[in-house]
Amino acid sequence: MADQVQGIEVGHTASFSRTVTADEIQQFAQATGDTNPVHLDESYAAKTRFGHVIAHGMLSAGFVSAALGTQLAPHAVVMYLSQNLRFRAPVSPGDTLTATVTATALNVERSQVTLDTVVTNQDGTQVLTGDALVMVEAPKD
Repeated sequence: MADQVQGIEVGHTASFSRTVTADEIQQFAQATGDTNPVHLDESYAAKTRFGHVIAHGMLSAGFVSAALGTQLAPHAVVMYLSQNLRFRAPVSPGDTLTATVTATALNVERSQVTLDTVVTNQDGTQVLTGDALVMVEAPKD
């Protein structure tokens, strides 16, 4: 159809949920090299405005990537072109995050989808908001 990109139309949504663990925060720090003590040192983090260790903001953003890469169009290849992020609230170990992406515009000729992106915690608090642009293509035969 002319108003779809790989089966995605305006209003199409996808989501991904997962509980953040202290171990995953440690692994993210190791994988990225971001060893800021607010993410790793409980005694240091206790002296900050947060009062305890918090997850890296980009770990939360990774949930958006998971929703796009595994749930938006599981039959297709989804490639990030851009992402704007606004970090709204801290994420603590044990928080369950849900990333929801909603298609807001299509460029059928370029196989591109613009999406609203939101990550909420188990209480419904938005921890991250933004928008993304992705290209969606069928895999080659």
